[in-house]
Amino acid sequence: MLDSFWTLRIKKETAVRFRAFARTYYSTQSLALDGMLDFFRYNEISPHEKLGPRMTLIMEFLKHLKQYLGNRNNATIAIIKNIEKEGVLPTKAMMQLLFEQAPREEEQPELIEIAHGEVKYQGNYYDSLEAIELRKEKNILKQELENTRRKFDEILFSKIKETRPNFGKPKLYLDMTPEEFSSLKETFKSE
Repeated sequence: MLDSFWTLRIKKETAVRFRAFARTYYSTQSLALDGMLDFFRYNEISPHEKLGPRMTLIMEFLKHLKQYLGNRNNATIAIIKNIEKEGVLPTKAMMQLLFEQAPREEEQPELIEIAHGEVKYQGNYYDSLEAIELRKEKNILKQELENTRRKFDEILFSKIKETRPNFGKPKLYLDMTPEEFSSLKETFKSE
């Protein structure tokens, strides 16, 4: 059975606007009018009603949702960067932090027992003199590591060059004589 059609009397400007709207979003003018009526009925709003307070609530919700998702994305990126940097698999705590909304509880500090002016730790150190010795060793090792890093950076950025051949991938080559290379090798072996 064929659908029957009725004629509506509307102003010419309104009809032109409606036809342009219907062509953009719907295949027929009847579907466009049905869609508009269903929209107003489903959302329980009047065409004369302004969306001021409702729209403000929606915009606030979207803003908070964007911030929350941004924070979750930042946490995910930080975990992935840490995995790439450290070369380790994610820990259970990392994964829980990622999927839970609550922050991780702080670890309790080690208890310190003070008796007769001498500090004794229940952890790794037994007395304050040993702790001072270990700190000195740690500082010396840090300085040596920093010197080695500085030397390595000098070599890396001054002696290694990149070549881009016409065909194939770019390659790196070491711009130093064999004597310089062997002396460098000896330096790093002795350290």
